[in-house]
Amino acid sequence: MPSLFLEAVLLLILIGITLTIIFGKDLLTVTIVYCSFSFVTMFLYIVMGAPDVAFTEAVIGVVSTIYFIMTLKTIRRHTK
Repeated sequence: MPSLFLEAVLLLILIGITLTIIFGKDLLTVTIVYCSFSFVTMFLYIVMGAPDVAFTEAVIGVVSTIYFIMTLKTIRRHTK
């Protein structure tokens, strides 16, 4: 029963993070929030009993976040 409550809370957090990503204006902020999405998803997989999928999510989340930040550092962003 406690894990069901924890799963529900994590899913609600994921929905909130998703809405933040969709409506975010600053690309760097959205990238950092995406990293937290990956972390919460990894924690959800661990709670559900899938450590192999959680490890894969952690690796992919870290690597993609690093690539996103490197890309943001190389492009020119203009503010209006």
